[in-house]
Amino acid sequence: MTNGRYARRRGLVARHAARPPRLLSGRGLVVLATAAGVVAACVLGAVWSVAHDERPAHASSAQTASPAPVETPPGSIESLPVPQFEVVVAEDPCASPAAAAAGDAAAVVAAFGGAEEFREAAAEGASCIRLDDPTQPWVVVNKQRPVNPIDYAPEVMVPAGTRSLVGGGLRPDAAAALDALVADAAASGAGDVALQSGYRSYQTQVSTFQGQIGALGEEGAEAISARPGFSEHQLGLAADVVACTSGSCGTIYDIAGTPQGDWIVENAWRHGWIVRYESGHTDTTGYNPEPWHLRYIGVELAQAYHEGGYHTLEEFFGLPAAPDYAD
Repeated sequence: MTNGRYARRRGLVARHAARPPRLLSGRGLVVLATAAGVVAACVLGAVWSVAHDERPAHASSAQTASPAPVETPPGSIESLPVPQFEVVVAEDPCASPAAAAAGDAAAVVAAFGGAEEFREAAAEGASCIRLDDPTQPWVVVNKQRPVNPIDYAPEVMVPAGTRSLVGGGLRPDAAAALDALVADAAASGAGDVALQSGYRSYQTQVSTFQGQIGALGEEGAEAISARPGFSEHQLGLAADVVACTSGSCGTIYDIAGTPQGDWIVENAWRHGWIVRYESGHTDTTGYNPEPWHLRYIGVELAQAYHEGGYHTLEEFFGLPAAPDYAD
């Protein structure tokens, strides 16, 4: 890394150590060397070059005579401090035990000094932050970045406190976070939120994508659905949610503009979720707006995402836009 806050954290720290001060003098020139700079005092009414002892060509014999030695007045300071630099290398967060703690995402973020520092380090290519690691909440999957490995399958569970319409599950950390979001929305008076779709295996996405092609054609399907191996749902970190009223739930297409949908836009980050595909950012994500598609990235990163005014994970981590597949 060569720039940014992460680079500065790893940069060289200069410390001053005072040495006994000294007096530098030459013919007609007294130089006081200090840590703050060099102060030159001209004496005897003429300044000769200290390095070459040069004199004006027209100088008389009286002028060219060697000046009397400069005497230090009694009680004066004879020398001043000269700076000395000690190089200290800051600890590399990637080498810390916390950063190496697989599965403890919060410890990794903390090892970098917080979410914003972590984001900057990731954008600058920190070696220990793998944005293709499907086990971490910061993994980025898009049309240019497939799930790796392609057949990855996480441990999933049905959220305990959220109504799951088709019995879909999420990774345990995401399931707990969705329960917290749903409970907060209800307590805030926004209304009930249910899970329409969570984890989908690679094989399930094969049939889902083929069904969309049959209904919309390939181009239409790719605007709203991911190819197998390129879906966030395969991570167990994506949740399609719906709004429910009096026990009856609408479709995913109905949530925009509802009290639940508006509350999610404003508050989902508090529980580690972001709206992954926002309106106006199809050129970056490659997908039509999906106000129902939430993506879990962890509370710390979601807060940084929200406070930084980001709208896509690509922008957040400094990645290229991914509107189309590589082939």
